Amino acid sequence: MMPQTPSSDHFQGKSVIEHLKEARTKGALVSKEVHGTEMSGHLAAGADAAKETAVALSLMGILLFLSAIPPVAITQCLWLFLLGWILWKISRSALLAWSRLERLHRLIEEERHEIEHNRDQEKEELKELYEVKGFKGKLLDQAVDVLMADDNRLLQVMLEEELGLSLESYEHPLKQALGAAVGVLITACFSLIGFYLFGLVGLLTGACISLLGATLLISKIERNHLLNTLMWTLATASLSVSIVYFAFALFV
Repeated sequence: MMPQTPSSDHFQGKSVIEHLKEARTKGALVSKEVHGTEMSGHLAAGADAAKETAVALSLMGILLFLSAIPPVAITQCLWLFLLGWILWKISRSALLAWSRLERLHRLIEEERHEIEHNRDQEKEELKELYEVKGFKGKLLDQAVDVLMADDNRLLQVMLEEELGLSLESYEHPLKQALGAAVGVLITACFSLIGFYLFGLVGLLTGACISLLGATLLISKIERNHLLNTLMWTLATASLSVSIVYFAFALFV
C-alpha cells in the first residue's frame, strides 16, 4: 500500500486520500448545474424555462383577468410580457452556462499546473485512484507509467477520476439558450391557444399541461419518483397561483 503521509506542500498537510476527497468536493461544486436541477445541458434549460413560464403566465393571466380589463388588452399585455420574458430567459441561460464553463476552465488550468509542477504528487494520487479500481503490483505501475507519459491524457484522467467531472456534459452556452427559448415558446403556445379558445381557464390549463410535461421530462431523465415529483410540482404551483388570486380578491 502507498503511504498515507503527505510528501510535499502540494497536499497542504493532508494525506493522499484526504486530498482526493477535497478534489472531488471541488469538482462537484464546479459541475453543479445552475438551472436548479442536476440534469445538465439544453434539456435542463428548456424544462426549467417551461416550468417558470407556466407559473409566470398563470400569475400574469390571473392578475389581468381580475383587473377587469378588456380581453384585447389582456392579450396585448400577455404578448408584451412574453417578449420581455423570453429575452430574459435566453440571456439568463446563456450567462449561467458561460459562468459554468469559466469555472471548468479555471479548474482545468489548476490541474494542468499541478501536472506540470507537482508530477510526483500527481503520480501518488494516480496510484491511489487505480489501487481503488483493483490494480496491483506491476500492472498498477504500468498503468500509471503509461498515463504519466501523456500529459493530455493524464489531464483528462485526473479531471474525470480525481475531480469527478464529466466533460461531455458541458454544452455550448448558445445551445442552452436555445433550449430555454424552446421551453418558453412551447409553454406560450399551449397557454395562449388555451386563452384564445377558453379564456383564463384555457390559459391555466395550457400552462398546467406544459408544467407537468416539463416535470415528466426531468423525472424520466433523472429517474426520480414520477408521482411524487408531479404532485409536489403541481401543489407548489397551485399554491402560488391561489395565494395571488385570493390576495387580489381580498386587498384590491
